Formats: sequence, C-alpha cells, structure tokens
Amino acid sequence: MHSFNIRHLRHIRNLPVYGKIALLAFGLASFSLLIGGTIVLGIMTRMTEEELGRRLMTTARTVAEQPHIRQKVQLPVKQAQDIAYETENIRMINEVSYIVVLNMERIRYSHPIADRIGQPIEDKDAEPAFAEHSYLSKVKGEVGAALRAYVPIMNAQHHQVGVVMAGMLLPSIGEMIWNQRGPIAATLLLALVFGLLGAWQLSRHIKRQMYNLEPQEIARILLERTAAFQAMHEGVIAVDNKERITIFNERAKQIFDIEGNPVGRPIRDVIPDTRLPEILMLQQPIYNRELIVRNAVIWSNRIPITVQGQTVGAIAIFQDRTELTHLAEELTGVKAFVDALRVQNHEYMNKLHTIAGLIQLEHYEQALDYLFEVSERQEELLSFVKERFSDEGIGGLLLSKISRGQELGIHVELDNRSGLTHFPPKLDRHDLVLLLGNLIENAFDALEASTRERKDIVISVEQDDFVLSIMIEDNADGMDEFTQQHMLEKGFSTKAADGRGIGLYLIRNIIEKGCGELVCHSSTGNGTTMTVTFPMQEEA
Repeated sequence: MHSFNIRHLRHIRNLPVYGKIALLAFGLASFSLLIGGTIVLGIMTRMTEEELGRRLMTTARTVAEQPHIRQKVQLPVKQAQDIAYETENIRMINEVSYIVVLNMERIRYSHPIADRIGQPIEDKDAEPAFAEHSYLSKVKGEVGAALRAYVPIMNAQHHQVGVVMAGMLLPSIGEMIWNQRGPIAATLLLALVFGLLGAWQLSRHIKRQMYNLEPQEIARILLERTAAFQAMHEGVIAVDNKERITIFNERAKQIFDIEGNPVGRPIRDVIPDTRLPEILMLQQPIYNRELIVRNAVIWSNRIPITVQGQTVGAIAIFQDRTELTHLAEELTGVKAFVDALRVQNHEYMNKLHTIAGLIQLEHYEQALDYLFEVSERQEELLSFVKERFSDEGIGGLLLSKISRGQELGIHVELDNRSGLTHFPPKLDRHDLVLLLGNLIENAFDALEASTRERKDIVISVEQDDFVLSIMIEDNADGMDEFTQQHMLEKGFSTKAADGRGIGLYLIRNIIEKGCGELVCHSSTGNGTTMTVTFPMQEEA
C-alpha cells in the first residue's frame, strides 16, 4: 500500500500543468459545494428560528393579554385551575410545544406535565421577564435545542402580576434539509457551477493574481516587510493559541530587556505578566490600557487574531511610558501640595481675622486661648499625617481635603488607625491620589446637595501585609439602586453639567489595574460608604 501511494504521488507530480489545474478545479468545486451547503444551512436555521420566534412571541402575548388569565394569576393555584385548560387550547391552536404561566412568586399555573402545576420554577433564564422584559431565549435540553418566548403579564394598573413562557423544540438539521430539499439542490448546483467557473478563471489568471511575481520575488518582498516591521518604534508581541511567541520585534526586546530570540517559547516563561494570554480567553480586543509589565509602564493595545471566525492568537502593540508616568507622578504631587497651600492660606486668613477681632474687642485671654487651641489641633494633625503616611503626595492630599471640608462647612475626620507605608504592587502615587481625590470630591458633592445640618465625612486608609483598604463614608442623602448600578459607566452622572461622569470611571480603571474590588453601601436618605480594597502581594 505504501509503494502504491508513492507511485501515485509520483504520477501526480509528473502531471502536466493542465492536469494539476484540473485537480485544483475539482478541489475548488468540492469546497464550493461545502461552502454553499453551509450557507444554505445557515440561512435555513436563521429563517426557521425567526419564524418560530415570531410565532412564540405572538402566542405568549396572546396568553398574557387574556383578561381572565390576568385576574386568575393573582389568585392561589387551586382557585385558578382553568388557566391550564385555557392555555392548552391556545397552545394547540398556535401549534407550540408548551405554555407555562407563572405568578410573581415563580409558581406554575400551567405546564405540559400536570404534576408540576403549583410548583416553583427554577430557571435563571426567566429572571429578566420578572422585570417587565419581553424576549426570546435559546436553550439546549436533553431532547434538543428549544426556543422560548418570555412575556410579562400586566394588570389593568400596568403592574406586573406574572410571566408567560411559550416554548417549542427546534427542528434538527436533517428535518430542515428534507423540508427544504428543493432550494438546497438549487443552491448546491449553483455553487458547483460557480466553483468550476472560478477554477477555470484561476487557471487562466493565477499569474496575474500574483501580480506577475515569481516565487523568489515574493520571498524578497517578505524579507523587506519583515525588516520594516523590526524597525518599528512601537513594541510588538504576538502569540498563537497555545501561548507560544510568534513575533517579538527588536523594540519589544529593548523595552523588556530580553536577549536572544524568544520566538517559539511560551510567553509566560519570557514575560509572565504580559497579560496577552487573557485576550485568547476573552476573544475581545482591549485598547488604550495602561499596564505595568516587568516594572515598565506601557500603553497597550491587545487584539485577538482571528482566522475564519476562530481565534488563533493574539497581538500586543505597545509604547513605553515609564518616564512619562514618572513626570505625571511628580506633577500630581505638586498639584496636591499647591491645593493644600491654597486651602491652608484661606483657613489661616480666617483664623487671623478671628484673632484680630478678639484683640480689637480687648478679649486678650480669649484670643490667646483660641491661638493655642488652633495651633495645637493643627500640629496634632500634621504630626499624625507625617508619621502615618510615608508618601508626601498622599499626605498633602488628605490635609488639603480636610481643610477644604472646613471651608465648605463639612467635618472631615481621618480615622486614627489610618496609615500608608507602601503602595500595592501594580499601583503608584498617581493612581492612589486620583482614586482618593475623586472619592472624597464625590462625597463633597453629595453633601453640598444635602440639606442636613451636620455634614460629616470619615476617611479611613488601613494597610497590612495582605490588603490595602480605603473607605470614604458620608452622611449625605445616599444613592438609589439605578445610580449604584450605572455609577461606574463613563459619562454617567446625576448632574447635568458637561464633563461630569468621569471620576468614578477613572476609579474603575484604577481598580482593574490594581486587581482590586469596590463595594458600595448606600440607600436613599442613609448616606454612602465606598470601600476599595487592593491586594498587597503580587501573587494575589
């Protein structure tokens, strides 16, 4: 058998050009048939699901709009047994597989299996329907795929009192092929004809399609393109779907101080924290994201590489922004100190005016007592911040916010257990200043809009060997559930001014960068507590 195959391979190799083109034409025609069949099956499946979806939604809406069912679904199951009879009639008329009626406690009032009537349903897919949503859902069961339609039942006062679920099994591929055998045959015939025509055109124009280039000329162009790619100023790294490096240009080697040729090695062995393999799992691009990789601050675009709809690898294009980040950290620290000096200037001017007024009134002892009290309180606060916070930027920010609170008539308290000696592994001064500043400013905004007589903010920054915890608590009017669900979205704000809705979005980016977690406890009228935690160990 082995010699037979070799002999036939030799015959194929010795075929004239036209013989090889004939084989290629046969292969292309077969491939065209396959493509045509796939297209037809895709169209049939989509059309079938659309038709069934419309029928199911119509059936579910018909049941949900029945006045009798609207009234009975609010009664106990024993007093609404005729719901099952009525839905069964509608099911047979509309030719669907089953109709299930549920009340707001998820109790079944109708079901194709009578024993399940009166029993609660455990279907997470139905949860949006209990929030007044109508939608279609495709599920897979033991007997095959099924399509379900969910429609809420609304009473006369437009309050939801239940849910209707109508379902139908989807036909198998064999059934669809048999039912549509005529169109399938016509499509396959057309695919075969056009495949043969395409192969014939390929045999005539293959040279022209290659831009009249010979193989050695194509190889030379490839070498030129590769040289240009290596000369790029941006770093470029690509991996295949097994996380092996396929591209690693010279700029990437310079940024990460890599020697030799890492192509072919697992990316985790060369750069463990590149975060490029996660694109293979997400199968979605991530643009314009700042990362810290091997102590280098890079601005990264990470994109999956797809071939015929399947992810076969991922590529990262990045720039080194380490020096730029250092400059930003210095500017951030200077800005925090300038803000602190500005606020302290206002504060001391007010205190000097108070002392001058007491002296003019000849209340010398009261002026002296006030001077000692202010000096002692300020000295205690400065000593506490200098002792417990090793970073001057964070300390200056806290002092400025405390003073700003006094200007606004807000009492800002720094918890006596607070302290910060070093930053989490993936964060720096710039990140924490931005996070703390935005959280405190949001609390200021909430309290300025509040009508409370006493306005308080509590700041807590606690740290141990395992976690850094930052808590900002205020006694403002709190947030409703809708605001809490959307507060981290870019551009979302409860204020109408342009340019709002950025602070919490930036906080979300910092939390993702530091692998942290945000917990918000808030309710209308009871204030808000925002707690952010970061791991202090790299492996966490």
